[in-house]
Amino acid sequence: MKRLGLLLVFLAIALLAFQTVYAQTSQPLILIMNANGAIEPAMQEYFQRGISIAEQRNAEALIIQLQTPGGDLQSMDNIIQAIRASTVPVVIYVAPNGAMAGSAGALITIAAQVSAMAPEAAIGASSPIDASGQNLDSTLATKQKEIMKATIRPLVERRGAAATQLAQDMIDNAKAVSASEALQAHLIDFTATDMSDVLRQLNGLQVTMPDGVHTLHTTNATTENVDMTLIEQLLLILTDSNLVFILLSVGVLALQIELSHPGAWIPGFVGVVCLALAIYGLGLLPVNWFGLIFIATAFVLFVLDIKTPTHGALTAAGVASFIIGALVLFNSPGVPQFERVSVPLVVGVGVAIGLLFAAIISFAMRVRHAPIQMGVEAIVGKTGFAKTDFGLTGQVLVGSELWTAEPAPGSGTIGKGDHVEVVEVKGLRLKVRKV
Repeated sequence: MKRLGLLLVFLAIALLAFQTVYAQTSQPLILIMNANGAIEPAMQEYFQRGISIAEQRNAEALIIQLQTPGGDLQSMDNIIQAIRASTVPVVIYVAPNGAMAGSAGALITIAAQVSAMAPEAAIGASSPIDASGQNLDSTLATKQKEIMKATIRPLVERRGAAATQLAQDMIDNAKAVSASEALQAHLIDFTATDMSDVLRQLNGLQVTMPDGVHTLHTTNATTENVDMTLIEQLLLILTDSNLVFILLSVGVLALQIELSHPGAWIPGFVGVVCLALAIYGLGLLPVNWFGLIFIATAFVLFVLDIKTPTHGALTAAGVASFIIGALVLFNSPGVPQFERVSVPLVVGVGVAIGLLFAAIISFAMRVRHAPIQMGVEAIVGKTGFAKTDFGLTGQVLVGSELWTAEPAPGSGTIGKGDHVEVVEVKGLRLKVRKV
């Protein structure tokens, strides 16, 4: 009986522990992501990773707080496919106030199982452009717009005719609307002031998933953040045109230093890394590659000014070519404002590089006109003192070196310790006079 009692106590404790664990694991899990930046491959990877984690952990929902000016269509398509294939409801929340789900971001928001916006956020302006930021020609534009509308139509038709028409206007006419206008057209499900408000309004909401209709339970839910990895953050910031411009400038300048001074491996290493990162960023941005010709020309002019006596004329031309090249590269007509490089930054970097090369030229000119500091000519005019009394010859210390010397005509008697000046060099013997 005693053993039976102990067994019952053990079973009771185990059952109590199991119930505690079950109670803990039965609490809904909400994962939260913060997608702030252009829709590019790095952002696509972040979306796909977040959805995968949500599915692995059987989360109640995945909430993605979105703020984006837009991005490339391929990344957008891949993100939409991941959202629609997700077994966990994906909620896109355009926030905070003042944020925008622009261009590709608008279509991603519409594609989510649940769409919400902050009261002062905006959405829209989804007309396609080409890789250089220019409007597409009429035929290609029509094809691309029709494909985009066909992609988004099945996802928005459930929201009604007004929402469908608004989504099509965003693509056809680059229309953008406020949160209240989007809500009025039923393009989104609700507006929310913050994440707590989102969770409150999600509770009890029914969403249609591939396996049927789900009712969300978010009351007392546990929330966890899914942050971007270091690599994802690094790749995302490489879509900043200002940073890409700086990397390009530093990379070319560092390589030029390495090529002009072989063996100084640090500038070469820095140059290769900066150029590699810049080239990756340029591949993601809508740039006009013609601008690289002006930038390359600028650095050629800088080098020529060092080797030819133009007294800075080529450096001035190089600065102008550099600034023009950067503006052509990043700020060609049609490039969205958010992807343009800062004009003051371009001018500032151009002037700084010009001043650097001007300083190099000035140093080179001084060296060119300076007296020779090596060989026989460098000894004439230097002073020292006699180490011995002079007869026909004696010894003098000049420039930390001991020389055999003879008195120059008219120099008088030279004794040990007298200060002397070199007036001539004859082979390995100096002619000195007393000073």
